[in-house]
Amino acid sequence: MKVVLCGPPRSGKSCLREGLKQAIRLIPGAPYPYVITACPDGEGAWFQETVNMDSELAVQCKAAYKSKFTVEFVQRVADSVKNCTLPLTFVDVGGITSVENEAICASATHAILLAGDLKRLPEWREFCKKLGVVVVAEIYSDYNGVSDSLPVIDEDGIWKGSVHHLERGENICDRPTIKALAKIIVELTK
Repeated sequence: MKVVLCGPPRSGKSCLREGLKQAIRLIPGAPYPYVITACPDGEGAWFQETVNMDSELAVQCKAAYKSKFTVEFVQRVADSVKNCTLPLTFVDVGGITSVENEAICASATHAILLAGDLKRLPEWREFCKKLGVVVVAEIYSDYNGVSDSLPVIDEDGIWKGSVHHLERGENICDRPTIKALAKIIVELTK
């Protein structure tokens, strides 16, 4: 199972990735949630943990690692997604429905869409549809919210809910929506 975390920029995708990874690791018998960072924005899988330990160092490292999409980067990451045989892989892509992201996500199986503005989700639904990627959940990222709205399955078969205040440096693995999504993903791997 290769799950793309996608949606507009600054929706909290990398925070969601880290929260899901930690929540899944707490589920007995769950597969290890492997992460492929698929955007050259300098925020590798190491970034969130570094922010938690030393936010100044994280900012410095991000600036040093930040680059643009290159043909080589896209091919390397697309090959990583295609060739990964682990039971559960998250692919954290940038916030643009680009040809680069299409190439990277071509071998993905599922997606979780996250957006602070739900009007921006249709382009991501189309993106996933074009690639044959099954959308598992659509989550509203309510940065100013104080509570989550647990995901419920809609008539279209997609889980829909909200998560509040996705902020770097905060432990979010115990948020109700994060825990619910973790359980949904683990069930789908069986």
